[in-house]
Amino acid sequence: MIELDGVGLLPEEVVAVARHEAPVRLGAEGRRRMEESAAVVARLAASDQPVYGVSTGFGSLANTHIPADRREELQRALVRSHAAGMGEPIETECVRAMLLLRARTLAMGFSGARPAVAETMLALLNAGLTPVVPEHGSLGASGDLAPLSHCALVLIGEGEVHDREGRRQPATEALAGAGIAPLTLIAKEGLALINGTDGMLGMLLLALADLRRLLAVADLAAAMSTEALLGTDRAFAADLQQLRPHAGQAASAANLRRLLAGSAIVASHREGDSRVQDAYSIRCTPQVHGAARDTAAHAAAVAAVELRSAIDNPMILPDGRVESCGNFHGAPLGFACDFLAIAAAEVGAIAERRTDRLLDAGRSQGLPPFLAADPGVNSGLMIAHYTQAAMVAENRRLAAPASVDSLPTSAMQEDHVSMGWGGARKLRVALANLGRILAVELLCASRGLELRAPLGPAAGTAAAVAVVRAAVPGPGPDRWLAPELAAVEQLVAGAALLSSVGAAVGELE
Repeated sequence: MIELDGVGLLPEEVVAVARHEAPVRLGAEGRRRMEESAAVVARLAASDQPVYGVSTGFGSLANTHIPADRREELQRALVRSHAAGMGEPIETECVRAMLLLRARTLAMGFSGARPAVAETMLALLNAGLTPVVPEHGSLGASGDLAPLSHCALVLIGEGEVHDREGRRQPATEALAGAGIAPLTLIAKEGLALINGTDGMLGMLLLALADLRRLLAVADLAAAMSTEALLGTDRAFAADLQQLRPHAGQAASAANLRRLLAGSAIVASHREGDSRVQDAYSIRCTPQVHGAARDTAAHAAAVAAVELRSAIDNPMILPDGRVESCGNFHGAPLGFACDFLAIAAAEVGAIAERRTDRLLDAGRSQGLPPFLAADPGVNSGLMIAHYTQAAMVAENRRLAAPASVDSLPTSAMQEDHVSMGWGGARKLRVALANLGRILAVELLCASRGLELRAPLGPAAGTAAAVAVVRAAVPGPGPDRWLAPELAAVEQLVAGAALLSSVGAAVGELE
């Protein structure tokens, strides 16, 4: 049971709720903080003092006074009007992360919402009901307004949800079936539900969880390609790496050394090889993969700060002040997502270069053209490389930063926005592409290693070949390749591949 205690959450807790339906509840401290904050708002709502979002309109309508008898209507109208997204629904895990993170902020007690608001959000999560949130609508400042509004719409019994089986149905029916009473929002609560960066943060956290696995797989694929191409492991030596002591580079090089240790293939050409050095795509693997690791570490540090941050506007402070601020601006998250997209593009790009060498008989050190059984009659893995190259090209396009592309809105009141939501959305595509790019390299490198028989690979790479081979057949005449690529893609996305390698040589960093 994960508890919102008014302080923050761990990244793994967000992933557990978003992907694995871990149960969650509002803790006693979170409840206390929300009650105290809601009491401040109640006092302000009963006074004549103009307070943004309590007794005024929103955005450029902030100077419009709202009479007391229309303030519940104000919150309801806010949610309805801002639930203006378009396009296909985003993934369930993203919506679940967004709901959890918004409830986390409310539980910190700086938003003025009652405990019932957070409890209803958590009831949706625990019941497996996911608001239908269209992809387009957030500019990443004033928070993820439209996406969060689609979530808030469900809380008041409107809009649509997906149930655990993925069935789409009206929220009013789903709430009734789960025994969840719709909320009647009071002063400030509609605004508190939608003025956050929770969609961006949720997608960043999910991306970081995926990227940690993908970077380990990238080191594995690179080791397999190095071995299959009769490359050397000497460039990965610890003393050489220490001359440029980036943490990510050291971790990647350590993985490569571990994976190639004891390789009969590497040993077979350690002496008497006329080649002075390997190509950059082999020799510089720790530098490129390591830079991506360091980029991920920076993004994780940004996410860690966000996980203990209160994101709303205005903020309800413990001394009773209500202050407008810019904490809802998504620049820190947008920058992080854009930087990760660049890193993902480069990890995929160097993987493609290694794959190309494996398939080119002029550079593969004796492997057949395109690793084909009968080159000419057979094309081997030629077009798998085309597919990989197409995704590398797409990832280069996706590496163009979203966060520099601000557009002014709300009659120039919101005149600089982060576009962080767009950055997070394209990052998800880039990482999905990266997984497929690595799958192509794994498939090619596995075949290349098998074609080096009778020389055998290292224990770590041999374990990887065995997992790949259990999913797809080995070298032979041409056959329908798409299902095999999809099968290896599933290995990259799952746990079995790295687990088997870890059992053979120890867990990769």
